[in-house]
Amino acid sequence: MDFGPSSPPPGAASTKIVVAGGFGVGKTTLVGAVSEIVPLRTEALVTNESSGVDDLAATPMKSTTTVAMDFGRITLGDDLVLYLFGTPGQRRFWFMWDDLVRGAIGAVVIVDTERLDEAFAAIDYFEAKGLPFIVAVNEFDGARRFPVEEVREALALPADTPVMTIDARDRGSAKAALIRVTEYALERITGMRTSVPQY
Repeated sequence: MDFGPSSPPPGAASTKIVVAGGFGVGKTTLVGAVSEIVPLRTEALVTNESSGVDDLAATPMKSTTTVAMDFGRITLGDDLVLYLFGTPGQRRFWFMWDDLVRGAIGAVVIVDTERLDEAFAAIDYFEAKGLPFIVAVNEFDGARRFPVEEVREALALPADTPVMTIDARDRGSAKAALIRVTEYALERITGMRTSVPQY
């Protein structure tokens, strides 16, 4: 059951999830689709000034870009609240990522199969940080569909890294990705605790 936009249920635990990926892959869309509060967006118009700085060839219809972060909130069940932080996609704003991921338990890396190369930076970043992440393939209208195992192979992901398909516009689909990354992060945390020798 999802609670309304006012406040989380009393006594609910809260945690932080990061939504990352390249420019125009659907980060802002996903946060907006699932947030039970009006999402905070820090978007600016894409202008001619970014020509030669940002590669806009693959997203010619995109008129705005996130310059700091997206922020939203979703309540899962009656005992867990997820605070969502969407990262900016352009390389020139990556210096903010360290602050955005601080305290997060996991991340969703959204990818576009037409631009898989743009996912490597986010994947490398979370691997280096040791932060659990899943890969969510955003199935854009008209885009070619690939089996998730082919996407895993193309991205050179370990067998235990979850890969799933989503529609970032659809609340249920986006919510499923958030549930999966939360489960995966808890599995990783539990596994780390049980692997520590007991004295």
